[in-house]
Amino acid sequence: QVHLVESGGGLVQAGGSLRLSCVVSGGTFSNYVMGWFRQAPGKERQFVAAISWSGGSTYYANSVKGRFTISKDNVVNTVALEMNNLKTEDTAVYYCATDGRGRATTYVASAYSTRGTYKYWGQGTQVTVSS
Repeated sequence: QVHLVESGGGLVQAGGSLRLSCVVSGGTFSNYVMGWFRQAPGKERQFVAAISWSGGSTYYANSVKGRFTISKDNVVNTVALEMNNLKTEDTAVYYCATDGRGRATTYVASAYSTRGTYKYWGQGTQVTVSS
């Protein structure tokens, strides 16, 4: 069983920065595709960023491109989301997710932003950006 725990959320002013972390246990982390999604009140969960199992490819929602950076550390089984120049519309619960599959699994680019690609999810961490 794969277990994910997010941390790093909090309250920040617009224009500020936060770094979210997600520690993964179970299975072989180095083989996993990792993603970040977010859900604002009354809205559907939406894609934020993803990274391939090797870390060689990254994908971002247009709304965060140039402001957010996803990274993967296979030594400490952690995926991070560095968030800069935060906006009030970034306020949401942020979820870490993984496909939990082996590196032999290949995906088309669009699959990285699709919720159905991800089998395991964390409990989420709240990010609130004030004006």
